[in-house]
Amino acid sequence: MAVCVKQVSSYGIPVLEIIAARALVSLLISYADVKRKKLSVWGNNKPLLIARGLVGTITLICVYYAVITLPLADATLIQYLHPAFTAVIALVFLKEKVHLSTILCIILSIIGLSVLLLPDTIQSSVIQAKPAELPSLSVIVAIFGALGSAVAYVLVRKLSHSEDSSVIIFYFPFIALPVAVLFPGESFILPNLESLGLLILVGIFTQVGQVGLTKALQHDTASKATAYSYVQVIFAVLLGWIFFAETPSTWFWIGGSMIMAGALINTLWKH
Repeated sequence: MAVCVKQVSSYGIPVLEIIAARALVSLLISYADVKRKKLSVWGNNKPLLIARGLVGTITLICVYYAVITLPLADATLIQYLHPAFTAVIALVFLKEKVHLSTILCIILSIIGLSVLLLPDTIQSSVIQAKPAELPSLSVIVAIFGALGSAVAYVLVRKLSHSEDSSVIIFYFPFIALPVAVLFPGESFILPNLESLGLLILVGIFTQVGQVGLTKALQHDTASKATAYSYVQVIFAVLLGWIFFAETPSTWFWIGGSMIMAGALINTLWKH
């Protein structure tokens, strides 16, 4: 999905138009899935479902902006600050206990992010597509994306007690589509055949990812299912290198290792 988002942006397609296209495809698939289960699309806890949709939409804007303006691996890695944010939010709003593993996760995440943001002063024999220093605005937006993901995760956790997973997934594009269309921003650009294909693929890959993760969480423990999702960072490094000639810096590997270690400690500690 991220590769398609980054690629379609090179055609001059603005972020909100990418989100609108993604939401339209996802909305059609989600609606069909809810009807297949013979459920009401409106759900039970409408205020919380709408809140989940709004938070998800704002988060999506941040994540897509980060993917477009940062190297793919860096944008993906910063997104994995969300376990630390989730722990703090769950402590405040759900009164969940903070374990030692979570404290270690938060500390390692903060140190790792600090290291990641250091300019790369080590010269490499390979030509690097990324600048020596990551753009500050993009990094800040990416961090807000991780924070938004954490808020959405807490909302989904609360909704899972009263709503079917398909209804929760449906509300995301249901809210995102009108927001993306009506929100003031750059004018929409009529896509050519190739960029239209990429926009459709953004929606399809998004849906595949959401359904896959939802199914995994239904058939295995949350900690084990979430741990597998960290492979995404490896995919991001490989795909960034293949499609965009992006070579991660030395600071990426050092800071990234700390963030990933913190996230995995938080996920797998009890095992």
